[in-house]
Amino acid sequence: MEWRFDAGGAIYAQMVERIKEAIASGAMAPGARVPAVRELAIDAGVNPNTAQRALAELEREGLIYAVRTSGRFVTEDEGAIETVRRELARGHAESFITAMAALGYSGAELEAFLKNYIREKEEE
Repeated sequence: MEWRFDAGGAIYAQMVERIKEAIASGAMAPGARVPAVRELAIDAGVNPNTAQRALAELEREGLIYAVRTSGRFVTEDEGAIETVRRELARGHAESFITAMAALGYSGAELEAFLKNYIREKEEE
């Protein structure tokens, strides 16, 4: 996983979002082992306490679970994964729609733009 952090938010929260994206996209498959705290901290270039806080938050949200002496794993609850996937998509959609509205696009214009864009991408 590639780690880039913005100055505008807590590092652990950014880690939570990136891991959620990896789970939602399938890059971290259901049942897959999650890197240990120290391994994750080294990979992300953060303090182990920051990595621990991110993993604890993901556990609290039910996206990962711990197995004593075996480590942490991605949930196999497809409903939970789909819920996170929809929440992330909604956030991206809201950002996009807000940006397009700032450019003066109406709802109908935005819909036409997206249909055309998708058609072009499918033809590539």
